[in-house]
Amino acid sequence: MEQQTKTSARPLGAALKPRQLTMMGLGSAIGAGLFIGSGAGIQAAGPAVLISYLVAGTLIILVMWALGEMAAANPDSGAFSVYTAKAYGPVAGATVGWLWWIQLVVVIAAEALGAAGLLATIFPALPVWLMALVFIMVLTAVNLTSVKNFGEFEFWFALLKVAAIVGFLLVGAALLFGWIPGVQSPGLANFMGEGFAPSGFGGIATALFVVAFAFGGTEIVSVAAAETAEPARSVKKAVRTVLWRILVFYIGAIFVIAAVVPVGSEGLKSPFAAVLDSARMPGAATAITLVAVAALLSALNANLYGASRMAFSLAERGEAPRWLASVSKARVPVVAVLASVAFGVVTVVLELAFPEMVLGVLLNIVGSTCLLVWTSALLAQLALRLRADRDGTELPLRMPGFPWLSSLGLLILAAIFTVGFIGEDSRPQLLSTFGLVALLAVANWVNHRGGRKGAGGIQASDCDKEPVLID
Repeated sequence: MEQQTKTSARPLGAALKPRQLTMMGLGSAIGAGLFIGSGAGIQAAGPAVLISYLVAGTLIILVMWALGEMAAANPDSGAFSVYTAKAYGPVAGATVGWLWWIQLVVVIAAEALGAAGLLATIFPALPVWLMALVFIMVLTAVNLTSVKNFGEFEFWFALLKVAAIVGFLLVGAALLFGWIPGVQSPGLANFMGEGFAPSGFGGIATALFVVAFAFGGTEIVSVAAAETAEPARSVKKAVRTVLWRILVFYIGAIFVIAAVVPVGSEGLKSPFAAVLDSARMPGAATAITLVAVAALLSALNANLYGASRMAFSLAERGEAPRWLASVSKARVPVVAVLASVAFGVVTVVLELAFPEMVLGVLLNIVGSTCLLVWTSALLAQLALRLRADRDGTELPLRMPGFPWLSSLGLLILAAIFTVGFIGEDSRPQLLSTFGLVALLAVANWVNHRGGRKGAGGIQASDCDKEPVLID
């Protein structure tokens, strides 16, 4: 594993602060999957969903350690795409990079529409399409200014979500301990007897597939490391602090919800609001809706950043058009930002013209991509770490328990894929995603095998040239 602790070779800025990187990793994993989607996991497995969260949490800890090890040694905006290329060749690296970019640009559209739809429940007079476009334009502007401004914006976005969860945990603890006047504690009755796992092991396995997606987004820390001052130290701090905070927030919140809201309850459609309603807190539904809107917008902001940096990295390596590597005087890949958001705008328009048709198909295709990205990260770390140990290379951050913990992560992923292929609802999604991967792999293989130039009409060796600066 080549060690590269300096980022001077890269034309991007290095203005992200350690606190911003830490909060970015934390905030990107705390999104609609927790605020809105957690009820689906409880509905599938009952309170035993906590087992699913512990397994998925263990997986994300292993993935974060693997990515942190590679990012600390070689900070690059292409992150796992670059590491996969180093380990298994440019075709594999480009395939992973394009797969992640496609996932993000689709999710950007979904998050804009989702946030607008939620806000419309509070302000029905506002058109959903208009709010979605406004959200996209505002966050595009944030991404076009400078990485420092982006980092600060995302820091406060994420801090709002963290504060909301801390407040929720405090209310939940008061409710469970019977400290709220006039409100009877539900106790732990939902955890007793057969009510703990009403659907047995099958429910826990099904919930595992659902829960895994809730942790998607944490990998953006490895992308942002390339634009962080002192990347090795910053990545170390981010990995070590993000991991335990995510587990505390997720496990704590799910425990409270499972204890308060029984399986089969309508409240699981909006689990956080249901708990706050049980605590007889006025305006709970409105408050949690606004927090969910902020969560979606924060994820949109981070995903636009991640997509643009991946497009920039692909262009640098000759796997995408060279003009995507153009940067502004503020060291922002302007064209990559605009190209990444353009698909989101088109998708929003198409979804509005054909409601519930376009976006659903796209999300089904890219729904499993985070699992494949995590798989590529662990496989790349396994190969690069063995190479580094063989060559005696010193690493700023070393994943503990290697190679056994890396292998454990791959076994957990294999189990999740197996569960996904067994499930009737998840099987089509997995098949669609694997089909997309096959198409991308074939396209990249033909491109390289034919001795042709990269997707942008350049050779990968051309990436050493100075980037195009935009006034």
